Amino acid sequence: MKTRRSALLLFVIAIFAALPVASEAQTLAASEDSASMAVLVVPAQIDLTYTRPTEQTKLRNYAFDTFGPYPLVVAAGVAGVGQLDHSPAEWPLGAAGYGQRFGSDFGIAAISTTTRYAMAEALKEDTLYYRCECRGLFPRLGHAVVSTLTARHGQDGHRDFSVSALAAPYAGTMVAVYGWYPDNYGFRSALRLGNYNLLGDLGENIMLEFFSSGPHSLLSRMHLNNRHLAPDAEPGL
Repeated sequence: MKTRRSALLLFVIAIFAALPVASEAQTLAASEDSASMAVLVVPAQIDLTYTRPTEQTKLRNYAFDTFGPYPLVVAAGVAGVGQLDHSPAEWPLGAAGYGQRFGSDFGIAAISTTTRYAMAEALKEDTLYYRCECRGLFPRLGHAVVSTLTARHGQDGHRDFSVSALAAPYAGTMVAVYGWYPDNYGFRSALRLGNYNLLGDLGENIMLEFFSSGPHSLLSRMHLNNRHLAPDAEPGL
């Protein structure tokens, strides 16, 4: 059951990453010569023009992360997987069971997001996602992975380990397990579910790294273009 759920999540992540990468590769092949391709992969660099996001920007991202269409869609999908797996087994099937699972998954996501936002505020961490300044599949993929457990710190925006990024995925599952899950779920179950949460954060970063967020992009049409992503040159999230 858990293997099937993990495989489904990894499949979704792979789709998010592969589609834009394939499109980018075709564009490069058509427009760049062999010399430019030789310098395609460059190391990530510190953004010297980094500006810390305003409180308004962070608050808007928090509201979108917590109550926007993305958490609703994800909660609906995860609840559907739980319905197919009949997990937790103590919860019924049918509409009532799906509603219970949907409310649980949405609550976990909301608690996790609130924890990340509150801890980041207290620790002065900038947990918005910043796309890599590098090019190429593996450098950008590595940047997405590293960004899952790091954040920007200080006025210069240097990247360092993020306590809030690590704690947030497990906060929601801990509250769920000890708040409304069946009694046979305990600390280990909360850790296991938190691992899935953390894997979901990684998938989100991969999506944000490789999917365009311009005004005519797929994410924009789905109203997901500012999901936890730092603003580009144009103001206003």
